[in-house]
Amino acid sequence: MLVSRLGRLSWSTWVILLWLAMVFVAPFFTDSADRMNLESLLLSPFAQFPLGTDELGRPLWARLLSGAQTSAYVALMVVGVSATLGTLIGMLSAYIGGWFDTAVRWIIDAFLAFPHLLLAIALAAVLGPGIGNLILALTLVGWVGYARLARGQTLSLRGRYHVLAAQSLGVKHRWILLRHIFPLLLAPLAIEATFGIAGAVIAEAGLSFLGLGVQPPQASWGSMIREGARFILVAPHLVLVPGLTLMLVILAVNRFGDGLRDRLDVRKG
Repeated sequence: MLVSRLGRLSWSTWVILLWLAMVFVAPFFTDSADRMNLESLLLSPFAQFPLGTDELGRPLWARLLSGAQTSAYVALMVVGVSATLGTLIGMLSAYIGGWFDTAVRWIIDAFLAFPHLLLAIALAAVLGPGIGNLILALTLVGWVGYARLARGQTLSLRGRYHVLAAQSLGVKHRWILLRHIFPLLLAPLAIEATFGIAGAVIAEAGLSFLGLGVQPPQASWGSMIREGARFILVAPHLVLVPGLTLMLVILAVNRFGDGLRDRLDVRKG
């Protein structure tokens, strides 16, 4: 039965499971990922190591595992904090209304007026390089989408009969938000978070490629592509391996999000 269920998993689910497996395995090979070997510079794949070595003789497969851990850590931290903060602000904005809702709406519109990635680059440049500042910059940009979603959903839910009944019975507002409104937001928020993970992964790679994210010797798929671009004519695998891995992970997460949206769409007949 387990084999039959595994056989029905989509390719995107398999890629995500492989990504998670790389994350859990990566700590066991941290030393290998950072150990330089000047006698094994720019080796081709399968010459001595499965994926070859980089310009410092470090095995590319170990760097790839370490980069998977970095991307997953940044994505989970950014999505977790952004979703929590944005959902709280959006729910309170729609439920309280008045001047508070107006102020939140203006702030959301101001953030949405700028491309997210360009705004993240500007914030990362101001805060400085490093994984902590990278997470902070992406969180300051990412909470807006969850706030807008939570606000819109709460506006449509606060007039429902079960919410009005709870208010007429004198239930405290915080319990109305937690027990009667928030559970109905979980499905759209889960879909938004899935796409948010893909966005955080590509944003982390992009900022690291520009030198504003993860700093050496810590590995990142973006920094691996930047470092390998100098040797693309003599060692194209330095760019192709992390580039294809990044593409597959983002494509798989987005495809998984599409499937989750179709499965949770209550409007389907």
